[in-house]
Amino acid sequence: MKSFFLTDRGKVRQHNEDSCGVFTNKDGDLLAIVADGMGGHRAGDVASQMTISTLKELWEESSTIDSPEIAEQWLQQHILHVNTILFNHSQMNSECQGMGTTFVGAICTPKFSTIGHIGDSRCYILNETGFKQITDDHSLVGELVRLGQISKEDAEYHPRKNVVLRALGTEVSVEMDKKTIILEDDDYLLLCSDGLSNKVPDEVMKDILLQSESLDKKAETLISLANENGGEDNITLVIVQYSSESEVGE
Repeated sequence: MKSFFLTDRGKVRQHNEDSCGVFTNKDGDLLAIVADGMGGHRAGDVASQMTISTLKELWEESSTIDSPEIAEQWLQQHILHVNTILFNHSQMNSECQGMGTTFVGAICTPKFSTIGHIGDSRCYILNETGFKQITDDHSLVGELVRLGQISKEDAEYHPRKNVVLRALGTEVSVEMDKKTIILEDDDYLLLCSDGLSNKVPDEVMKDILLQSESLDKKAETLISLANENGGEDNITLVIVQYSSESEVGE
């Protein structure tokens, strides 16, 4: 597998509250993560960075993720652990009260990929059937779309588009969606914060991933387009390409 991750402050925000990374465990399996610190909450960057650093340490000590059941159990157990750490930190440090973060992560093994997510950061897949979002946004407009009350097109311009219904670290407990998919050589996973998905249409993301450029060039192009289209938010992404070669980059 090849991977590349990149984060950018954008053109408007004073601070980057997003964090991301790709980490390798003892068996050579990957854990890719994007965490978007909650905008409007104090210490969103603290929440996202704590999430990344905690999961990195836990993943690098793990091994034998040889079934989807084990992968889903690993994510469930350790996300609950991270949630407790974040919530307790916010309760004990007044400057961090109310902090939270979205989370989207993918455990990538040669046989399968297991995705977990909380909030409105997304995971997309590009394979022979096309390019599609494989996570459901835990957001107000996402719920309205699922209920059929507004269209996807309406959601793009809804005044409460940024309202997230589920986040990591804001409550004593949290529910995470999980799913496992099979990937073939040259399939792609794209994990990203809404700073990318709100600014670059799906069709454009697909076209860029299909280009013959290196993963780092594709990532830089996606970030540049989001900035060209306004860059009002932090922009973060991870690209994982399934292949027989192994390469992690930033």
